[in-house]
Amino acid sequence: MITESVVHSTITIERTYPVAPERVFRAWADPKQKRRWFAEGEGWEVVQFDLDFREGGRETARFRHATNNAEFRNEGHYEDIVPNRRIVVAYTMSAGDRRISASLGTVELRPQGDGTRLVYTEQAAFFDGADGPRMREQGWRQLLESLANELAAPR
Repeated sequence: MITESVVHSTITIERTYPVAPERVFRAWADPKQKRRWFAEGEGWEVVQFDLDFREGGRETARFRHATNNAEFRNEGHYEDIVPNRRIVVAYTMSAGDRRISASLGTVELRPQGDGTRLVYTEQAAFFDGADGPRMREQGWRQLLESLANELAAPR
């Protein structure tokens, strides 16, 4: 039985990358790069990935897990973009036909020496016992590690 409830949470993760803010921003803005670090992953099949990176633009990502065939969907709307400095996206996450969360994510890029200090803050509402703050933070830590790998790869 699903108990109707909402859990509110704010997570903040900071990460330093040894490349300029322009390079980190490009990895969020370029559809090919973002698909590599955000959508593709071991054990997951990318069903759909569309990125219209501009204020008012949308992002849709659909994934299917290889072991149980469960489908997850992220649907986002870009609220604010300051090139090389800030990205704000409102997004929802669904598991199958069930919406499990709604979030506002903010990416801040700050020059730090020859590199970039990225601060990711997410304010989220998790619905009816699904997902949860701890799993979301773990997921974002893994994504930001994938971003590090993308930034380190020769292109």
